[in-house]
Amino acid sequence: MAQILIIDDDIATQMLLKRTLANQGYDIILASNGEEGLIKAREIRPALIICDWIMPRLNGLEVCCKIKAITELSTTFFILLTSLDSVEDRVKGLDAGADDFLCKPIEMYELQARVRAGLRLHQLSRDFEQQKQLLEAELAEAAEYVSSILPEPLSHSALNIDVRFIPSRQLGGDSFDYFWLDGETIAFYLLDVAGHGLRASLPSLSVINLLRSRGLNKVDYYQPNQVLEGLNQTFQMSDRNDKYFTIWYGIYNCNQRKLIYSCAGHPPGILLTPLSKNNLDERRLKTAGVPIGMFPDIKYINAEFIITPGSSLYVFSDGIYEIEQENGFLWGLEQLVNLLKKYQYNPVRNLDQLLQHIRSWHPNFQFEDDLSIMQIDFF
Repeated sequence: MAQILIIDDDIATQMLLKRTLANQGYDIILASNGEEGLIKAREIRPALIICDWIMPRLNGLEVCCKIKAITELSTTFFILLTSLDSVEDRVKGLDAGADDFLCKPIEMYELQARVRAGLRLHQLSRDFEQQKQLLEAELAEAAEYVSSILPEPLSHSALNIDVRFIPSRQLGGDSFDYFWLDGETIAFYLLDVAGHGLRASLPSLSVINLLRSRGLNKVDYYQPNQVLEGLNQTFQMSDRNDKYFTIWYGIYNCNQRKLIYSCAGHPPGILLTPLSKNNLDERRLKTAGVPIGMFPDIKYINAEFIITPGSSLYVFSDGIYEIEQENGFLWGLEQLVNLLKKYQYNPVRNLDQLLQHIRSWHPNFQFEDDLSIMQIDFF
């Protein structure tokens, strides 16, 4: 039985509405003013509210605004009862959050029809909200699963690797991994699948499993460009699959101190090497190459760099710097690089502190895209 709350300071109107709707089988609750109506609305969470517009102290518009601001009452259908029928008045009511209007004098058949319609919309809103909650729960579980298979920070005599992964509210396709090819050579990469949701996260997980098992055929894992070409053949876009991804992939030989890397449309890795107390050498490690999956038979290229002891390499997804401010200003790559330079001088570097600073640049401290970053310190 649907519960309907009637808020009206006129006793005669209360009784008329109650008798008409109770005869239709609805459970009717009465309130004689706006304050009492708000209290009862919180207590019973009615499916529908009929509220008079003109009341002393707290009028119908004010009641409507307060009701719509209560999360638990977000699906409650709100009908304003009014003798005001101008377009301007209706605009005010809609702006306040009213879902429908009922004009005085009240026509009973119209009242019953609007209540039936309002209750149908209320039920649809509740169903939608339940589905939304289920979807959010599933995405949270998916984000937890993605986080569970990502590697833990690595501490080694030749290098340390620290990582962070922050899924967005919609979950995206960021992932990263590192694994030893032999006793002195380690491979590491970070990728970002286009889009959001489970359809973006599934290809990301597939790449991790494929590379961990070295399942690419006829690929030399010591050659990053061959790895990217193998991935490009395996994850081609099609009519049923519109997902592509960017990736930064490198291998590092600890004895030779040689880094070999290749990119497929990914942001550059930022290599910072202290030259003196107040001077850093900055290198942006990037090679030409389109994202994986866009075109078949693409050739990727390698680049090499000899790493100086004390250097740090930062590899990240674009979600860390593509942040639009409320004033329209884009917090971009240059701002991130400048921040990394300041961060590099911090004697006790911690990625949590870095991300907290970056989060402060984002409206409402929320990231719209996945965010991943890998910090590699070379000894």
